[in-house]
Amino acid sequence: MGLKTMKWALLAGTAIAAPAQAQEITYWMWDGNQAPVYQQCADAFAAQNPGMSVKITQDGWDNYWTTLTTGFVSGTAPDVFVNHVSRYPEFLVNGVMEDLTPRIAADSYDMSGFLPGLAQTWNKDEKQWGMPKDWDTVAIVYNADKLAEAGMTPADLENLTWNPQDGGTWEETIAKLTVDKAGKRGNEEGFDKANVASYGYVSSPLSAFGQTEWSYLAVSNGFKYIDQAWGSKYFIDDPKLAEAINWLQDLSLDKGLMPSQEMVGKLNASGLFSAGQGAMATDGSWMIGSYLDNANFKVGFAPLPAGPEGRKSMFNGLADSIWAGSPNKDAAWQWVKFLGSSECQSIVGKAGVVFPARPEAVELAIEAHKARGVDVSAFTKVAVAESTFSFPMTERGNEVDSLLKTALDKVMLGQGEPAEILPAVNEEINALFQ
Repeated sequence: MGLKTMKWALLAGTAIAAPAQAQEITYWMWDGNQAPVYQQCADAFAAQNPGMSVKITQDGWDNYWTTLTTGFVSGTAPDVFVNHVSRYPEFLVNGVMEDLTPRIAADSYDMSGFLPGLAQTWNKDEKQWGMPKDWDTVAIVYNADKLAEAGMTPADLENLTWNPQDGGTWEETIAKLTVDKAGKRGNEEGFDKANVASYGYVSSPLSAFGQTEWSYLAVSNGFKYIDQAWGSKYFIDDPKLAEAINWLQDLSLDKGLMPSQEMVGKLNASGLFSAGQGAMATDGSWMIGSYLDNANFKVGFAPLPAGPEGRKSMFNGLADSIWAGSPNKDAAWQWVKFLGSSECQSIVGKAGVVFPARPEAVELAIEAHKARGVDVSAFTKVAVAESTFSFPMTERGNEVDSLLKTALDKVMLGQGEPAEILPAVNEEINALFQ
């Protein structure tokens, strides 16, 4: 059954399964670090709502979306699920999300208590499709020991600059922190790029929209993804993007200052970094706890380098949505209201796993990190309008993702130049909307 067929099946009521028990609310999420914290919210909710319970199911990112989409088709989807802006347009087109607007109005639920812009992201055509959950930005993660070994301090990372011509002080720092097996650094004569012991910078394989790997470079260079939110014209052919991707390609394949995509494999930046194979990475605020917990060395966080148009970070916000086919919509709404409440968000904030959507809970998260001796200001200070840009939202998101990911893989595997590959894939992407 295709997604369009699924939509009509849902409307006809043929894809709705009976609940396991009358007031058990099923809730799915992908982040294993957050699941135990949200169990605390579920316990608090159950205590306040006798006869209701929440069953939380957590799965890895890739399998989560596959299972969720299958659940929409088969009628086995959860009552409530964590939603991402990259999937939101597709879900909206296929009618699998419940419009929360009538329930918000009926309960006079105050949506003004969230950080600016978060609720609006999930509102289209004056209908609310998700309850704001949290937000994230990107920063540099660094190994303080490797910094010290190079004669550097965290202060040296505070005001880095980048440009696509020579990489600025960002590339200089990466080179200085790269060490070959003979002890030569990347900025020294005799450095052997074919025998690197520890890289100055490690990156996950480039994702389609580059949230943590390349978006901060491209947008700080003047690139923008699409003509407008919910637009139908991508600008992947922009030379500003090609310049940024070309710099990464050279850093890896020509200069040996960043491991190749083949070398990274499935480890991703966090795995290489935690294994001591890299001095720096760029990653999202949702990964703070993972870096701190998995490293046997001191980890710190620094601001992204400023490009020709300043320091830029993608700003993303997740939401909790109700499945349109849920047989427990009234109970699901009670849970979604609680998820967005100051009480639940404060529980999440105190745990310090993410930055919640409510300002008072964000302060609790900052304090939780501070109590552990961790400064997360690199993530919070950049979360202002002039320094952030939104995850691009358009229909056909899955197809765009697939086409762009394939093109970027070719570039980083040395199978072509960005200036040739990216304009070609841009034509394919824009043809999807014609």
